[in-house]
Amino acid sequence: MPGPATMAATSSSTAVVEPVEPQSLKKLSLKSLKRALDVFASTHSQPVPPDPRSKQIRINYKVDALYGAVKNLPTKPPEEQGNTTLRDQGAPSNAIAVPETMLGYLSRVLTSAAIIERLPSKWPRPVWHAPWKNYRVISGHLGWVRSIAFDPSNEWFCTGSADRTIKIWSVATGKLKLTLTGHIEQIRGLAVSVRHPYMFSAGDDKQVKCWDLEQNKVIRSYHGHLSGVYCLALHPTLDVLLTGGRDSVCRVWDIRTKAQIFALSGHENTVCSVFTQAVDPQVVTGSHDTTVNNTFASASADNIKKFMLPRGEFLHNMLSQQKTIINSMAVNEDGVMATAGDNGSLWFWDWKSGHNFQQSQTIVQPGSLDSEAGIYALSYDVTGSRLVSCEADKTIKMWKQDEMATPETHPVNFKPPKEFRRF
Repeated sequence: MPGPATMAATSSSTAVVEPVEPQSLKKLSLKSLKRALDVFASTHSQPVPPDPRSKQIRINYKVDALYGAVKNLPTKPPEEQGNTTLRDQGAPSNAIAVPETMLGYLSRVLTSAAIIERLPSKWPRPVWHAPWKNYRVISGHLGWVRSIAFDPSNEWFCTGSADRTIKIWSVATGKLKLTLTGHIEQIRGLAVSVRHPYMFSAGDDKQVKCWDLEQNKVIRSYHGHLSGVYCLALHPTLDVLLTGGRDSVCRVWDIRTKAQIFALSGHENTVCSVFTQAVDPQVVTGSHDTTVNNTFASASADNIKKFMLPRGEFLHNMLSQQKTIINSMAVNEDGVMATAGDNGSLWFWDWKSGHNFQQSQTIVQPGSLDSEAGIYALSYDVTGSRLVSCEADKTIKMWKQDEMATPETHPVNFKPPKEFRRF
């Protein structure tokens, strides 16, 4: 028969374990740095010596912040300095004399809580946007859906999948119109030409293909990549195709002659995204080496950042953290940016202010694992009123704005960021 010690051990082993509190990436990084310092530093037990220059700068800033408004007050005229009142005679010797002309100003500007007048925030106010909702789920692929592109006429869109097929769907009904085969690995990138009846595809099989949409067959192949091709884009005004892949190079091709014009090097890891425009900078690339060349917005696991073209000046971070790997981003002309996460999260942002006004979570189709909730590609249609997401549960989901929503039913809960004036 078990004794009390055995029963106590059994009851303690079956005790409920408290859940671990989730922590941010910044906090985990600081913990790791502190642990490494404690283990390997020879002087970790000694206090850090103070920096006299930093201390002096900090003191000067505090003095200026607290007493800057009363540091240079006007003095009395010489003829009034001899005329003292009974109140002045009875005052203690260490009292500070404040001119009566400044009393009204100080009573309006200065309070007991703060010496400096608080200025209103200059952060732009977000524009109200209706929330987005899922209205259609399309099934048909047998693998992860990795890429999407819309027809310029907005009648159909095409998707590329890990099942090595390209499927063309109707935008209005969501029905399958055509299936194209030709790749021997998953298809990572798609683009439809505005100037010609061509569609371009790229995949992990190192191949870039040009499809004639009038004959529904491959008419050209572009050879030169040394590994899988992850992205491609078409120049809006020139007959030029840009592709990027695991060989860390963005290659520029002539569409007609199949010749490689340039090989844009500079990245040290996989080129995972490429964008092109008619004005300088004409080529925008993003890589797994955590660098982006000539970008306007970039996303990673820590932050979503905005930059100003053409000089690439950093503007600001978005005001929230999605805290997951961002696989895709899309922006429409109404200023609504959508970001898709590897955990199935779909967040909507106001582009101008960086305010996150909606957080959605995709639902996997029946029969799929919960870990297959990732979203790999996003794209708005030509009008910007519909959003299509390509997901890891082999489905394609279509989203639109809620027509019944109003600013009263869905108010903007916006708090501008605090602008700390700190050394």
